This record gives sequence, structure tokens and C-alpha cells, in this order.
Amino acid sequence: FQLQASGGGLVQAGGSLRLSCAASGFTFDNYTVGWFRQVPGKKREGVSCLSSDDVSADYADSVKGRFTVSRDTAGSTVYLQMNSLRPEDTADYYCAAYRGDTSWILCVAGAEFGIWGQGTQVTVSS
Repeated sequence: FQLQASGGGLVQAGGSLRLSCAASGFTFDNYTVGWFRQVPGKKREGVSCLSSDDVSADYADSVKGRFTVSRDTAGSTVYLQMNSLRPEDTADYYCAAYRGDTSWILCVAGAEFGIWGQGTQVTVSS
């Protein structure tokens, strides 16, 4: 089981990017999907969590109202739409999957996630 994150890049402040997280060898049915970000030398931050039934999503306060997570109907790709980007959103972004449901607190901690994608770099210039 693998995850492939993509869609990062360089964008000006106020711009938008859409990150993709593609599953290989499985589908996201019955999996909670989390997006995380990390700046080198700093602690990893949980950005969003999408429930396994694709019904509910939670977001970090720092991105609430600007980021939206969604899943395609095939259940094979999860997206993170990022609008009104700010320089402080600059980081490596990772997606991860956990079979089952979990709470927001445990989700953002990331410890339960067994499947991780490689990072995709997002740079927001001022």
C-alpha cells in the first residue's frame, strides 16, 4: 500500500494550490486520511483529517476557512484545496492514511497513521 502526494509548487501569497494524494494498492474506503505539514527543523503539524466515510473533515485553526479536503468518487485520490495562501503555509506537505476512524486530537498527532506518502513542497512567496 502506497500513497503518492503531488501538486506542490511555488505560489504568491493569496494564491491557490491543490494537492493530491493518490492511493496505490488500496482505496480510501474505510480509511481516515490526514494531511500534515512540516518545516525543516520544526514540529510536524496536522492540517486536516477526513473521516473514513468521507462525511466529515476537521482542520487546524491556522487553515480553517482557507483549506478544503475532499475525496474523489472512486475513493482513490484525496485532495487538499488550499486558497488564500500565506507565507506561513510554506512547508513540506504529507498525506497519510489510517484504517478506521479516529478523533481529531489523535489524528493531528499522526501516530496512528501507518501509511505515509512522500512530501510535496509548498512555497508561498510574500
